[in-house]
Amino acid sequence: MSALAEHPDSAEAQALDAYSRIVVDVAERLAPSVANLRVLRRTRVGNVPAGAGSAVALTPDGFLLTSAHVVMGPARPGRDGRHQLDDARAARSGEAGRRARGWRAGRAAFPDGRELTFTVIGGDRLSDLAVLRAEGGDLLPAELGEAESLRVGQLVVAIGNPHGFAGSVTAGVVSAVGRSLPARSGRTVRYIDNVIQTDAALNPGNSGGALVDSRGRVVGVNTAVAGVGLGLAVPINQATRQIIAALMRDGRVRRAYIGIAGGPRPLPPHARARLGRTSGLEVVEVMPDSPAQRGGLRAEDLLVESAGEPVERADDVQKLMNEAAIGRPLAVRVLRGERFIETELLPAELVD
Repeated sequence: MSALAEHPDSAEAQALDAYSRIVVDVAERLAPSVANLRVLRRTRVGNVPAGAGSAVALTPDGFLLTSAHVVMGPARPGRDGRHQLDDARAARSGEAGRRARGWRAGRAAFPDGRELTFTVIGGDRLSDLAVLRAEGGDLLPAELGEAESLRVGQLVVAIGNPHGFAGSVTAGVVSAVGRSLPARSGRTVRYIDNVIQTDAALNPGNSGGALVDSRGRVVGVNTAVAGVGLGLAVPINQATRQIIAALMRDGRVRRAYIGIAGGPRPLPPHARARLGRTSGLEVVEVMPDSPAQRGGLRAEDLLVESAGEPVERADDVQKLMNEAAIGRPLAVRVLRGERFIETELLPAELVD
């Protein structure tokens, strides 16, 4: 007989009961808000199955939140297999082309037995978020939390439909915060910032489901299984709330682009001494007819500052490329050979 069975009133037994109560309470509160998605794709021979996943009810009248890759399919690289931080050709592709690729529909099944037809309102591969609209209403919306307040070791619960098993619940802890996850759309590659890492068990079908804190608030949208005991979730924070709102309102997210491909590179000794840091962002390629080309950037330039902020990695530039940056002058500083050069770029809109 175990020590817990012999001493049911011990502190350890009480702690276990408290843990169980939290998980049970969260599961009972959130499970009615999490749908099992069956995704269909239109073809010449009719609708065919195109995947499965999970979604979280956002509003009583039918808005659902899920992962973009669940309803839009996997992103594909460009024909040459290469990727840019932002891509001039994607920026010129136009809204019609965007809507012609990958939009799907399907059915959302809820634990109360209802099956509702849904359509995709908008998706954003670069944050891996999508918003759906289910026919009919009277949904039980989940409460959105704030991932920025999460701490490593904090209890989280994942609710979704792994392998089609509806309403499955797993629990674990926040293993790490502040991770970055690459997201691709065509030839465009960006990084989703502040991704949540958890050891709550995730499997195919969990994507788009809820990662929930102990108070029953959705703090993340489960997006990827990176290994045994290593799951990743897109955080619910100020940035992603804005993305969700834009998808609900406009069906898309507006972003700026400057038109470069690059990667981190160590600074030469004289630049290290002057700037007080060790690396910058090397410009590997400048897209033709892009803001970067018009602003005078060249391949092999070392970008060290943008909008007055240090640049060491690609995401230091990416985080500035929001809707507010479109058409607004952006001061940059580059190291070209032995010289520091300051110039101004005019970011344009990236249309995927």
